[in-house]
Amino acid sequence: MIKKAFCAAAILSFALVGVVSAQGAVSSAENGDHYTKSQLKQLERDARTPGQYTALAQYYGKQQKDYAQQAAEEKQEWVRRSQITTSLYAKYPKPADSARNLYEYYALKASEAGALSAKYGQLAGSSAASTQQHM
Repeated sequence: MIKKAFCAAAILSFALVGVVSAQGAVSSAENGDHYTKSQLKQLERDARTPGQYTALAQYYGKQQKDYAQQAAEEKQEWVRRSQITTSLYAKYPKPADSARNLYEYYALKASEAGALSAKYGQLAGSSAASTQQHM
């Protein structure tokens, strides 16, 4: 009897976690905070108006900020781990190497997102200018 009650409680708790995470995913998609890879490719492929280019520029601008923040956190961790002295027979990769690699990855992703944000921001401006000329 206790096992049945425990199993039922475990199933209900997992179901509740699933519902909460699904609601979070739906609300973030409605706000435009996050796109799936296929949605992003479709938006990039179909972008023709200044509003669409602006949405892409804002998305990549947010991505750049997020990656830059993660890079800053990993740089601090890299510095912290670099100060730790280990024995002669320490295994590779050292914790400082892992933190450095993460820092370099996030810095690269921030740079890529910044370039895409600038590209779509420029396209939004030129598209808006050409739209005004045709009026």
